Amino acid sequence: MIERKIPSTGEMMPVIGLGSWLQFDVGSSPAEREPLREVLRKMAELGGKMIDSSPMYGKSEKVIGDLTNELGIADSFFYATKVWTSGEKPGIEQMESSLRKMRRSTMDLIEVHNLLDWKTHMRTLNKWKKEGRVRYIGLTHYTSSAHEKLESIIKSEKIDFVQLNYSIGDRNAEGSLLNTAREKGVAVIVNVPFDQDGLFRKVKGKKLPDWAGDYEIKSWGQFFLKFIISHPAVTCVIPGTSDPEHLIDNMAAGTGNLPDAKARYEMVSYFERL
Repeated sequence: MIERKIPSTGEMMPVIGLGSWLQFDVGSSPAEREPLREVLRKMAELGGKMIDSSPMYGKSEKVIGDLTNELGIADSFFYATKVWTSGEKPGIEQMESSLRKMRRSTMDLIEVHNLLDWKTHMRTLNKWKKEGRVRYIGLTHYTSSAHEKLESIIKSEKIDFVQLNYSIGDRNAEGSLLNTAREKGVAVIVNVPFDQDGLFRKVKGKKLPDWAGDYEIKSWGQFFLKFIISHPAVTCVIPGTSDPEHLIDNMAAGTGNLPDAKARYEMVSYFERL
């Protein structure tokens, strides 16, 4: 697995992680949890590390905490979650609940979800970071309309991570946000890498270009993910899945050759002609 540095510390991060929205919001029955158990087991085996969750993702935090501990691989991962409420006290209570659900004494990363009451929570997160309750702090959003605000905050605040939407079908972040994050030493997590499956609908029944093999791309999923991680500002991308085979395919995108600037242009041109 290709790794990138987290700029604020130099810690290395594998470029393909795992999102948990919808897929990990399941009950406690073996039938519901077994595919997720296999997803996590294969992820650890293949070198993935970041697992992203949020209190707004239903039961996902608890499911992640339960399964990683049951599998005996809890310390194999980098745990990222979010605070998603208004007010200092509710924010603290929510973050403490996340620690309990994910069974962590220290969270690797907590981000302010969709910028909700971000100034209040950043004060708490900076305090928690000094106390060692969280290792990294950051901000998130999932829409291009928030990019200008994210960029403004990155320029004025000291944060470790920003999570944002970016894909071959929505390249708004290329305007200036990604470059600003890189210049300011902020790690970038990419969400919505498949445009909520919109990209797959566009390429359904279409063949990969012959030159995709030059970059060891064997599926459209790998095509989309390699485009993202080939941007030098991107630290990690977090496609969500509950399917072990899709997990294996996603992880493979983090290995082998990456497209250079010329190839990235060709990828966009080919995709837009479909």
